[in-house]
Amino acid sequence: MFLGTYEPKLDEKGRIILPAKFRDELSNGLVLTRGQEHCIYVFSAREFEDLHDKIRQAPVTSKQARDYMRVFLSGATAETPDKQNRVTIPASLRSYAGLDRDLAVIGAGSRVEIWSQTSWQDYLTEQEAAFANTAEEVIPGLF
Repeated sequence: MFLGTYEPKLDEKGRIILPAKFRDELSNGLVLTRGQEHCIYVFSAREFEDLHDKIRQAPVTSKQARDYMRVFLSGATAETPDKQNRVTIPASLRSYAGLDRDLAVIGAGSRVEIWSQTSWQDYLTEQEAAFANTAEEVIPGLF
């Protein structure tokens, strides 16, 4: 499970060093793709295979499913960290997420998310009040 927030820097070649706590799970390969809210989702290769199996079960007759699959899968790229635990983020994904040098890398349970530091702070500020004021069951069985 991926947890926590880290603030690595993007180097001039578009690479980041994976946070130490994420390395074991991602060392055998990972998949980067477009995430919602204009971040980048990072899945272990194994988790992405499981997710893809679920996505493939969506009916091809559903326009919403087709649209989601196209956006999600067309931006996906498989990567393997180098010996220094660096991963290159393709230019198209860096552009999609508005990444510059300062990043926020967060653990989101089954995935990692990469955000521009500014976008993450804006998102967190906006969502903290809603999080504190949640008065109904958002996640079934949690509260």
